[in-house]
Amino acid sequence: MTDGANTEHETAPIEGADERIITETGVDARVAGIIEPVLESIGFRLVRVRLSGLNGLTLQIMTERHDGTMTVEDCELVSRTLSPVLDVEDPIDRHYHLEVSSPGIDRPLVRKSDFVTWIGHIAKIDTSAVLEGRKKFRGRIAEVSAEGVTVESDQASYGDKPVVEVPFEMISEARLILTDDLIRDALRRDKDLREGRIREDSAGAAGEAEEASTAGQEQTKQN
Repeated sequence: MTDGANTEHETAPIEGADERIITETGVDARVAGIIEPVLESIGFRLVRVRLSGLNGLTLQIMTERHDGTMTVEDCELVSRTLSPVLDVEDPIDRHYHLEVSSPGIDRPLVRKSDFVTWIGHIAKIDTSAVLEGRKKFRGRIAEVSAEGVTVESDQASYGDKPVVEVPFEMISEARLILTDDLIRDALRRDKDLREGRIREDSAGAAGEAEEASTAGQEQTKQN
């Protein structure tokens, strides 16, 4: 790629493009069910919930505005809003730290619109079942339809098909791979969004380009 990927695409509308196709299970799913409507009510959308053993126990909530932007102040607002809700609903029965963050440049791809937004860039995709003899794919996002994403391998191994269409229903995890082209295009996109050259209603799911900001708050639990 010599001129970078164009992250604005004229594509036919895809049904359900802004619904999450990759969702959580277990406790993560319980947390997501609690916080998603709260986030929507204050102008944000959920990207991912993940409970990990980091720093004892950390609940990471990845979110963004509908135009794809996310600032330090936004993270603090979301943290202040969600903390009392989580205290009341009490989905986790142990002490934990709450960390609110932007998706980052090498963001998870959780909506069909995410794949559309980042056509031309390299992604890593894991599937829930074997497809074309494997469950892991890496390559350039070449095309997106209502049913799936076409990936052109950038590191094809012997015997692997260089171009594979991965059905959305089989994707268990997907994220962008950090490259110079991605950094350049994400920075450009973020600047255009902030300066109003990309309309919010056509912005799709832009990556956070300037700040991978977080705002943490420890939740005190009584066992």
